[in-house]
Amino acid sequence: MPVTDALLIEPRGAVEIATLNRPDRLNALNEGLVDDLNAYFGGLADRPEVRVVILRGAGRGFCAGLDIQEDRSSDETPVLRTLRTQTRIGNIYRKMRACPQPIVALGHGAACGGGLSLLLASDVRYAAPSLRVNAAYIRIGLGGCDMASSYFLPRLVGASLAAEMILTGRFIDAERALRAGLVSEIVEEDALLERGLALADEMLATSPHGLRLSKQALNLNIDAQSLDAAMAIEDRQQVILSATEDHREALAAFLEKRAPDYRER
Repeated sequence: MPVTDALLIEPRGAVEIATLNRPDRLNALNEGLVDDLNAYFGGLADRPEVRVVILRGAGRGFCAGLDIQEDRSSDETPVLRTLRTQTRIGNIYRKMRACPQPIVALGHGAACGGGLSLLLASDVRYAAPSLRVNAAYIRIGLGGCDMASSYFLPRLVGASLAAEMILTGRFIDAERALRAGLVSEIVEEDALLERGLALADEMLATSPHGLRLSKQALNLNIDAQSLDAAMAIEDRQQVILSATEDHREALAAFLEKRAPDYRER
């Protein structure tokens, strides 16, 4: 679990609200916040009582990316120091995709560079009208492909817009993000959390194992080698879930027109 105040965790029953909490720095990723995000998302696999995560930023924006003003000097050579930083930040996105809980991101203000990747690595994204996103890396003399942007963006928005963003670092606003399918909906900023929690409630109405395995199948099948490979994963999931007591309970509840009582068995 987080060890600093840079990441706030608020439990709401089976939902946790994770808030990036460096508003004076537009929630930029310093070493403490990177460590907290790695610890939090890395630990979720062992916390089945948490079923959905909502990710948001405090203050005026979601996340401005890497905090380039932080002193990262050490005894390491510059190449090794940069490699360590790259790996530590990159592990956040790997852990977000690997954790079994769906992640609902609530974006407002700036989401730049590594902050954009926090949105991209989430499962569902809602945007406030103020949201502006960019793949910022090429603007500071680096390659435009960083923090999984070259993996996520073409899959989410298509090759043309991904190339436009990555090769220029230009911003796109909430309306264009919605048209491109980067976000699901634009919601007034003061209603963002309510909208995220409402979606989480819909997810909580599903069986716990069904929800986890559905995220797993979506992860695997976005890179499936073929239709047959994708369907084999789906078949495996359905065979496993059809043997559970929760499946039988869901059928009974549907026929009896009541809410199911899941026991995770």
